[in-house]
Amino acid sequence: MKTIEQNFRNFRLVQRVSTVLLMVVFLSGCNPEIEEGVRKGDLKKDVELVTEYGTIIFRLSDETPLHRNNFIKLVNKGFYDSLLFHRVVNKFLIQTGDPDSRGAKSEAQPGEADLPYTVPAEFTADLFHKRGAINAARNDNPARASSSTQFTIIQGRVHTDSTLAIAEGRINGWLANNRVVNNADNKELLDQIQSLRRRNPENDSLAMMRNVLQELVKADLENTPPYRIPEAHREIYITVGGTPHLDQNYTVFGEVVSGIEVVDKIATVETRSERPLQDVRIISARMIKRQAYK
Repeated sequence: MKTIEQNFRNFRLVQRVSTVLLMVVFLSGCNPEIEEGVRKGDLKKDVELVTEYGTIIFRLSDETPLHRNNFIKLVNKGFYDSLLFHRVVNKFLIQTGDPDSRGAKSEAQPGEADLPYTVPAEFTADLFHKRGAINAARNDNPARASSSTQFTIIQGRVHTDSTLAIAEGRINGWLANNRVVNNADNKELLDQIQSLRRRNPENDSLAMMRNVLQELVKADLENTPPYRIPEAHREIYITVGGTPHLDQNYTVFGEVVSGIEVVDKIATVETRSERPLQDVRIISARMIKRQAYK
């Protein structure tokens, strides 16, 4: 009798385990992993940043899938939890994402660290540096590839036709420089500049070569149709605000949908060398169910 009862209990246990496994398989099928650390369901969620000044919610763009998926992966790993906003410039932007900022001492100046890879640039016509835009920070690399972890939230300011003209001049200067730097015909000159810069930054030959480079950029500007800020973007920059001179140079991959007033609060904190005197920390970052916001 005990054998029959034991077999029955074992049978029920196997049934329960099988049911649980089937449920896991079913749920995984409903929300499959599209790449490591990113599930299909994540693409329909927003990012919630809980800070000491309030909560910021932003929506990632499907037009920049490389940046979107990289960011989701980092959030799901808890990467941004307890990081600092290490760079704050009022009427411009607030920046975070340096992993070394988590335990940075008060005298430190974070901003140089990230993970050992970059994200290829993703420029699209619809994404620009309006107020509330999320853009990827980067170093001065010719491919304009983004930092793996650091990003900024644009606060910006309202512009006029004259300040937009100045912004267009800066954009076209960067675009011309980028074309020259990426031109294979100029590789030897650029290699020599880099070599001399490492050995002796005060070298007269280095100054001469830089002048040659500047002349090439000037010639490119004169022979290339200039970039013009699209009319729809101009209207937003003039009425809502933003930071237009960053367009075409840094990847925008999302926008704030709730909590822009929190961005304003953080942007006005007292700073020294752009780092807040009192730490402004991300308490937590997580993916949340998407909803409509006013």
